[in-house]
Amino acid sequence: MFKALLPALLTLSSFCLPAADLYVSPDGRDNWSGRLKQPNSRKTDGPLATLSAARDAARKLPSGEARRIVVAGGKYFLAETLVLDARDSGLSIEAAPDETPLLYGGRRITGWQKDGPDFWSARLPVIDGKPWHFRLLAVNDRVARPARLPASGYFLHQTKFGVRWMGSNGGGWERKPTPEELTTMRYAAGDLGEWLDIRNAEVTVYHMWDESLVTLRALDAGTRTLAFTAPAGHPPGAFGVQKYVVWNTREGMHAPGQWYLDRSAGKVVYWPSPGEDMRAAEVVAPAVESIIRLAGTREVPVREITLRGLALSVTDTPAVAGGFGAGRYDGALAASFAENCRLERLAVYNTGGQGIKALNTSDLAVVDSEVRDTGACGILLRGARARIANNHIYRVGLSYPSAIGVYCGGQDLDVSHNEVHDTPYTAINCGGTGHQINANLIYRAMTELHDGAAIYFINGRNITLRGNLVKDIPDTGGYGSSSYYIDEWSEGCVVEENVSIGVARPSHNHWAKKNTIRNNIFIHDGEMRLTFPRSAGFRFENNVLYTRGRIAIANGEAIGEASGNLFFSGSKLVEGAPAGTLIADPLLEIEGARYGFASGSPAGKLGIKPLDVSTAGRKKSR
Repeated sequence: MFKALLPALLTLSSFCLPAADLYVSPDGRDNWSGRLKQPNSRKTDGPLATLSAARDAARKLPSGEARRIVVAGGKYFLAETLVLDARDSGLSIEAAPDETPLLYGGRRITGWQKDGPDFWSARLPVIDGKPWHFRLLAVNDRVARPARLPASGYFLHQTKFGVRWMGSNGGGWERKPTPEELTTMRYAAGDLGEWLDIRNAEVTVYHMWDESLVTLRALDAGTRTLAFTAPAGHPPGAFGVQKYVVWNTREGMHAPGQWYLDRSAGKVVYWPSPGEDMRAAEVVAPAVESIIRLAGTREVPVREITLRGLALSVTDTPAVAGGFGAGRYDGALAASFAENCRLERLAVYNTGGQGIKALNTSDLAVVDSEVRDTGACGILLRGARARIANNHIYRVGLSYPSAIGVYCGGQDLDVSHNEVHDTPYTAINCGGTGHQINANLIYRAMTELHDGAAIYFINGRNITLRGNLVKDIPDTGGYGSSSYYIDEWSEGCVVEENVSIGVARPSHNHWAKKNTIRNNIFIHDGEMRLTFPRSAGFRFENNVLYTRGRIAIANGEAIGEASGNLFFSGSKLVEGAPAGTLIADPLLEIEGARYGFASGSPAGKLGIKPLDVSTAGRKKSR
């Protein structure tokens, strides 16, 4: 009787057990089941070869079964974006234990040949009937530097635009720029000429807080005029800025490690670095702008997808102006209308556009990840109740210097314990309401553009900045740079218990009202400025300003309430201090990232608390 019941019991047991995971491996085949980690001995079954095949197989699993795709270490080349939609809700895609799968958004380039004494080149295939054009090249997992004119620094063009900027919330330009003003630029004699191949050349026109990447329609050597194929974001010469750079020409090849795409000849040209053998080098160029896309809709969002332990690299961008924060470009990992999704322990690098871009999301988590060497922003997110925490974000804006380390907006976001550095513009920018921006470590931001900060928000309501540590933010001119910047129409925000080290203007506040700055410690060796143009109704209390140079408070009438502040100037020059400010030595005692006061300091009597920002930045793994 037992033998008769055995088949039925086995069938019932199989039905009750959860589904096995699906496996993907470089050794796999898409006509296998994907239920085995490794190929069987007869090579009749084993893991799948591609994520798209695994996604399709997961969609066929019976309703209610667990759906997890486990990806083995190795390299995967995706010629098309992996799209996950509402059918994939609940799916987890994660790396096999102790392995790192690397997903490339492009193809290898082979067949390299000598091209002159220093260069090597490779012919490019036609893909789907179109020339393969791209704007990023990775050689041995390193982003190659594009050919550049001039070799360093900038050219100065001769176009001027004297119209007044009225502010983002004041309507922009006092007079709308004409199409000609947005599409033409005059260069100086000797900089360019008829030799410039406009089919290849791309131009970055610098503005104040952003830039425009344009391609060329014409060059008139007689009038020294460049004509753009599409309008720039601002007219050349706006804000008094006249810098520009030309990319992607043979004349811009000045040193090993550079490359350009010769569209006229249908080839890519590279100057190998010392020790690089182009016959053995792995060269990858992008074929897509996004490697993985969570593609929900407003009516049918994608829900509860987890991506864990994956590495994403090599994506492309179009040659268009990116706007503020280079926000127009796509992300290597992109999401829209995604709910309760989790992006964890990811490595995103060598991207043409954003590292991660998520729009119209709710309850999204981006945690414990590294995002670096991006053409545009590290993380760009707009949504509700997102958590961006414990990430390492650096070397962003390689192609678009207006890029921001973490650029976010929406409602009730938690941006905490991130380490953000080496950004040409702002490190963290948030707009919206109810955000907590706490315990972040930021350094070497604002290295190229102007009118930004380590932490900057515009149109913010009830945002709190607490426990952040900012160091070494340079002032490169223009409208300047700051540690903490409250901009237009921000109200009800609190900047408290933060530290600023080595920043000339630790606090800048523009066209904002009814915000609070309290119990912060600002330290600098040179002149220190705090500015409040067009602002009103600020509370400024229990702050310590310590510098060996002069202290100047500009537009101090914006401070409606002030108490318990302590200023020390080594040069004994203090201008515009709020009423009741004590000018005295705070007797600082600094131990690592702990900022206290020696016995006898007046800080205690004023109610100023010592600060411990040693936990700012990434938390150490347990």
